[in-house]
Amino acid sequence: MYLVQILLPLRDRAQKPFQLEKFEQVASELLERFGGMTAYVRSPASGLWQEPGGRMEPDDITVHEVMTASLDEQWWAEYRLDLEARFAQDDVVIRAIPMQRL
Repeated sequence: MYLVQILLPLRDRAQKPFQLEKFEQVASELLERFGGMTAYVRSPASGLWQEPGGRMEPDDITVHEVMTASLDEQWWAEYRLDLEARFAQDDVVIRAIPMQRL
């Protein structure tokens, strides 16, 4: 079994917050495909990343996650590209963590 997490930014490059509908659409898509999902949107994770020139940029994110018995890497790769386009990001992190349900 895998826990798959999608890290999505709260704001665009100009620091304008994304509309809630964008996150609701992701939640709906995951629910439809996997039969359940969890979104951590009320307490976003706060991070920083460094631009090539050395300037630090804030990176507040939400986490959307699903549990799945198998990992369709091709589907996830295509979904990542779709999310990068929708959220105008150079890179959206999707990570899969092997897990054991207790």
